Amino acid sequence: MKITKSIFGKEENDIDKFNELDLDDRSIVFYSESSVILYPYVEEIIRELQNRNQKICYLTSSKNDPILKNENKNIKVFYIGDSEIEKMKFFLRLKAKVLIMTMPDLGSYHVKRSKVFPVHYVYVFHTPASTHMVFQKSAFDQFDSMFCVGQYQVQEIRATEQLYNLKQKNLVECGYGLFDKLIRSRSSLPQQQNFLSKNNKKNVLIAPSWGKQNLLESTGIELSKILLDAGYHVTVRPHPMTVKKSSKLIKQIKEKFEKNPDFLLDTNTSSFEQLFSSYALITDWSGISYEYAFVCERPVIYVDDLKIPHSQEYEKIHLEPFEISIRDKIGELISIQNLESIPERIEFLYGHVTEFKSKIEKIRNDAVFNIGKSGQVAADEIIRII
Repeated sequence: MKITKSIFGKEENDIDKFNELDLDDRSIVFYSESSVILYPYVEEIIRELQNRNQKICYLTSSKNDPILKNENKNIKVFYIGDSEIEKMKFFLRLKAKVLIMTMPDLGSYHVKRSKVFPVHYVYVFHTPASTHMVFQKSAFDQFDSMFCVGQYQVQEIRATEQLYNLKQKNLVECGYGLFDKLIRSRSSLPQQQNFLSKNNKKNVLIAPSWGKQNLLESTGIELSKILLDAGYHVTVRPHPMTVKKSSKLIKQIKEKFEKNPDFLLDTNTSSFEQLFSSYALITDWSGISYEYAFVCERPVIYVDDLKIPHSQEYEKIHLEPFEISIRDKIGELISIQNLESIPERIEFLYGHVTEFKSKIEKIRNDAVFNIGKSGQVAADEIIRII
């Protein structure tokens, strides 16, 4: 699909084409925002729906969404642009039986509930994080159904509903499609993986979260230099919102390291190749830590002491957030004051990687619903809803 501009300079989109569809052809609609590509998180669901001959519409606001190259005739893909005004108008008039998205804060910004049709709104998580810390207080209030990753999210949402006297949502014990997709992909890789770069150096991945005091903003350049000086190949993978909002920082990193053959700045967050090929992962609060630990079954190095992003009211829900409870169980916490020790800790930690494998596997299986079957559960529920 080629995205062009009209003679008036306004970006063309497929809104009119979507609105011309019969309701039966747009019963099940997925929406991908511009900052987080939806497809990897719902691929298992879409595959299951296709197996059951369900018609699927996929709306996207991202010009880089890989779904735009889709050739599957059972998925109708529509680029609806990224204008907030246009999107608000579109969603207020949306006619569909169910809308599935990974974007929280429904109703708070440009994505509003339809005023003209009883759309059923489903939230699918793009992180296994707890619901009451990194998300805003009202992030999920307007959703009808939520496809939960684990029991901890069910408990948190019910506690939030009780605290704020909210209507109970339909909570589905679903699981996490991205884990299932990546675990299946990893099973096709050689058991003895090669974690070396072309220059025969161990690959280390730095993948931070987003926010004012994230790892990249706080000490990304210093940490990269320490690792490069220690003889590693370093890949920095910024959060999509950092790429979008912090262009000055991205430029500084490029200028500092772009001539170094052992450095890579990877902004393609829809690809997971770097995850599988990384000898070590260093992060702060990023959700990629779960993907690395629970899929690759390798420990994570967390740079600690960085300000945790959180809702101002999360302590009112008296449940320890998942991301806090498991950090020291699936990896090691290293103070930001001790960055120089990271190369030494990498070699120690990954030299004892087998000791973590069974431990991480048990934590994953205890915490996450329906490993390997989340798509089936989600598809069953979507068909029930429509």
